[in-house]
Amino acid sequence: MLALALLALLLWSVVYPNVAVIVGSFERGLGDWRAFAASPADLDALRGTIIVSIGSVVAALLVGVPLAFLLTRTEFRGRRVLSGVATLPAALPPLVGVLAFLFLYGESGVVTRLVQRLFGLHEPPWTLTGLTAVIFVHAYTMYVYVFLFVSAGLERYDTTLDEAAMGLGASRTLLLRRITLPLLTPSLAGAMLLVFMSALGSFSAPYVFGGGARVLATQILVSKLNGALGLAYVETTVLAVTAVLALLLLRWLEGRRRYSMAGKGRATRSALRSPVARALLPAAAAAVVILLVLPHAMVVLVSFARDGAWTTQLLPPEYTLDNYRKLATDQELWRPITNSVWMSVLATAANAVVCFAIAYVVVLSRAPGRKALALLAALPWAIPATAIALGLAATFDRNVPAQLRILLVGTFWILPLAYFIRNIPIVTSAIEGSLRQMDATLEDAARGLGASRWLALRRVVLPAARPGLVAGTMLAGVAAVGEFVASVVLYTHSNRPISVEILAQVRSLSFGTAAAYSVLLILLVLAITVGARWLEGRVAESERTVNAA
Repeated sequence: MLALALLALLLWSVVYPNVAVIVGSFERGLGDWRAFAASPADLDALRGTIIVSIGSVVAALLVGVPLAFLLTRTEFRGRRVLSGVATLPAALPPLVGVLAFLFLYGESGVVTRLVQRLFGLHEPPWTLTGLTAVIFVHAYTMYVYVFLFVSAGLERYDTTLDEAAMGLGASRTLLLRRITLPLLTPSLAGAMLLVFMSALGSFSAPYVFGGGARVLATQILVSKLNGALGLAYVETTVLAVTAVLALLLLRWLEGRRRYSMAGKGRATRSALRSPVARALLPAAAAAVVILLVLPHAMVVLVSFARDGAWTTQLLPPEYTLDNYRKLATDQELWRPITNSVWMSVLATAANAVVCFAIAYVVVLSRAPGRKALALLAALPWAIPATAIALGLAATFDRNVPAQLRILLVGTFWILPLAYFIRNIPIVTSAIEGSLRQMDATLEDAARGLGASRWLALRRVVLPAARPGLVAGTMLAGVAAVGEFVASVVLYTHSNRPISVEILAQVRSLSFGTAAAYSVLLILLVLAITVGARWLEGRVAESERTVNAA
């Protein structure tokens, strides 16, 4: 019964909106599809989407793989500091990261003006616009996925294999090509897939830095705002199909070969032998640390800049606390903050309950349809956020109970629903990972000893699921509080979140206020992370006390 209820919920909230988009794309027969095929703007957007996605994967690999090898396989002064800040870009919500790059490397950015003054140039040395600029921004924000995946693979890597291969005469190049990279194939494939899917549905960087270049994620919004809903449905369908095809292709490539390690050794770090490397690497590491910290520091600095005072100067000439005072006292400016907090709380709470039930059915039950349930729970991960948002807008724009449609567009509830759907795969997969480590017979044993289903669930299953539940809901809360892509498609003035308000402040050239919102958003992300870890520790401690008693 539970499995059927969950299937019905996912079919209604996940599948139905996407089917509505596909059906809507054929509302005029093939007319909208012909318009898409004949539109230079749409074909350019499709081409730009593929270029940005592939370029982002290549750029993230070029940054993330060497950094992972450097920090995992080499010991040098400054390694621990660099390891600590290497994941800092992940702490920046997507729009805040884009905003930091605008302050630093935009046409009027600090680094741009500094280079211009140092070399006495009459024009800025670069204009951070176009597909190359988007890939550049993605390389900074997405290399973290590659770094984390490859680092995890290298931590499990048995370095005695390298020693054996080199003892048999293998060169470092041959060793890398025939042993190291094949064994890292699962990590590399997972990272590439995550970067590709993130870049495919990316909205913030193309929207701010795209210039005249187009991608499908931004083109969908343009078509919607122009009233060409049929064309927007076609663009959404093409984007979703591209994402699914990329998912299948990368899974196929990953599955072509399987490698496993049979050794009992472990990864070790070696000290640098070259005196030149020992001298230069700490300085290079310090430079990388500065580059990684600079966006965060820039956002904090600009948050104290007086709105309208920063024009042609290298740095803001006037600083004030007024930006934060306005956020605290102005009812209109405070509303996006409360909106984001409440919507993320509601969405994350729903994710915790529903995704725990899904994971329980998929892992610990023998209910029919659990494979279909697992597939539907993973589906929102393969569909870009723009496509999910437009599907909700197409489905829940009227009250037609006979068609299972209720009016949510224009109300407060449409955004929490979008956040909930978007984060289903994250929370479900995290809880599933924890439950798969539990012996399934433990629950049966508890029931056999007289425990009710609720008591067995509370004393056996929930403690086993807790690590994944905490991690998944933490990630979902962080994603929801800073979500921008679905928000910009579905928001109204009354329920606008922080991310949309940041963009509005940038458009009005109120950079100080936009940066103050950004700092607040970063603090909310940190508060969610620290709060989740604290709660996990408290619950674990109370369980140990109960068990000891």
